[in-house]
Amino acid sequence: MKILESAEDYLEMILVLKRKKGSVRSIDIAREMNFSKPSVSIAMKKLKEDNLITINESHEIDLTDEGRKIAETIYERHVVLSQILMKMGVEETTAVKEACRIEHVISQDSFEKLKEAVSRGHYLD
Repeated sequence: MKILESAEDYLEMILVLKRKKGSVRSIDIAREMNFSKPSVSIAMKKLKEDNLITINESHEIDLTDEGRKIAETIYERHVVLSQILMKMGVEETTAVKEACRIEHVISQDSFEKLKEAVSRGHYLD
């Protein structure tokens, strides 16, 4: 299933907050992403309809297996791309911001090849 970049960002944020805090609610996402609570609520409703998250009676959000798979893929791309850019001399704030944009458009094949090249130290040859 192809999902929107914004949905990938939400799933990634849920994963990050879950690891950091243990539980996640819409208000946590709104605060962290600097979005309005109504905007986050609408997005959560859509993610739930797409079976990418669950929301329990306490309004805690969890990723489904499919949601977790997408979130972990996007998060790995974010971390690796940020590290590569910083190794190349890009300032951290810029590297993180630009990695967030690149992570959504790079193919899995290109990403794997990039990781391989970096692990062999061949990315600047």
